[in-house]
Amino acid sequence: MDIPKANLPKALDIPQIYFRPPTPDVPAYKPMIIPPADLERPKETEAEETSEQPEPPSLKIPVLDIQMPIPETAVVVTAVTTAVVAVATTSITQTLFEPIKKKVQKQLQAKVNKWKENQKKKKDSSTKSKTE
Repeated sequence: MDIPKANLPKALDIPQIYFRPPTPDVPAYKPMIIPPADLERPKETEAEETSEQPEPPSLKIPVLDIQMPIPETAVVVTAVTTAVVAVATTSITQTLFEPIKKKVQKQLQAKVNKWKENQKKKKDSSTKSKTE
């Protein structure tokens, strides 16, 4: 018997995907060691001597006989940086806004002059009508 055979196309070659499941990052912390409340220094050790803070540097003004404290470096750097930024910003904005200011002033002055002329004309016309 003759059984017909189906001519099927070859299967597509689909690449295999290798999937690894994600690994979680478990939070961890370094344990904090809290000493007991009744903790004492061992008897064979000596207590550490505490040293006083050194006196801050100061500048002596000879004529007035006054000691002026000298500020820390960080304070001076911060103040100088702030002053430089403020001066630079003011200088830049002044040069940028000066032309704009002049144009706006011209326009406003023109409108004010026109308004004054209109007021003067109204006043002149009202005085003419009263005299007639």
